[in-house]
Amino acid sequence: MNVFRRVVTVAGVLAVLAAGGCAGSAAESTASAGLDLTGAVTADESLRAMLPQSARDRGFVRLVTDASYAPMEYFAADGRTIIGFEPDLAAALGAVLGIRVEMVFGDFATALDEVGKGTYDGALSSMTDTADREERADFVNYFSTGSAVLVQRGNPQRITGLAGLCGQRVAVEDGTVQEDMLRRDQATCGDRPMILDVGRTGADALLRLRTGRTVALLLDYPPAVALVSDSLTDAYYQLASDQQYEPGLYGLAVAKENTALRDALQAALTRLISTGTYGELLQRWKLTSGAVTEASINGGD
Repeated sequence: MNVFRRVVTVAGVLAVLAAGGCAGSAAESTASAGLDLTGAVTADESLRAMLPQSARDRGFVRLVTDASYAPMEYFAADGRTIIGFEPDLAAALGAVLGIRVEMVFGDFATALDEVGKGTYDGALSSMTDTADREERADFVNYFSTGSAVLVQRGNPQRITGLAGLCGQRVAVEDGTVQEDMLRRDQATCGDRPMILDVGRTGADALLRLRTGRTVALLLDYPPAVALVSDSLTDAYYQLASDQQYEPGLYGLAVAKENTALRDALQAALTRLISTGTYGELLQRWKLTSGAVTEASINGGD
């Protein structure tokens, strides 16, 4: 049974992303991501008791996200409400824990710093769990995917993969694993290095490709597939190939000292996986290929 209701289509905001738009501010958030959870998921008091007392006292947990990665997280047509698979997952986690979960727009590159400072309780933003990041935060793993090379429709430079990016101007979002990947790959380019055009958000990086300022964009595979599959954006973009580079695990990041929140979120995700709600959310957003079978902690390489 489909126990959730999505109220805004993916296509509407892909149109915004195609134009490079990214509305909203750090003060704008959504607690329920457009879901009707009435009777869908029941709170488990034993799991709620695992939460930090401070979170239970204030009645909510606040997670930072860069809402420019449809279908994972992005702004609805109103330019304020954050929707997508991850907001849906956050709402479901909150329902199990009996607490409101807010998604707040912020910069991806500084998300872990802000979590470490206590500005936010965590980061849920298509963030790949890596060994370097695990030195700064703990991760509850909930999805598996890799990176893809996105080019303009028609692929005028005939790029077929990472090797074809040498000597080219390439867009990427600041602070991502894709930026690290491209900087490492510079060593293979010899006297034809890539010119990296780094955007502050995913929408900024996409705009560089859309307007021809770059010949390619390296980004996570799910948003790349969404862009080439939707009728409002497929005329502008295509995949250089179907290859996924350096697949890894996404993780919901929390401060390393906040083990109570980490363990509560892991327990809640385990419940969602076992009851099938997690699978329903993946199916709704056409992301079943990235499913994980268990809620691991710090499972990245």
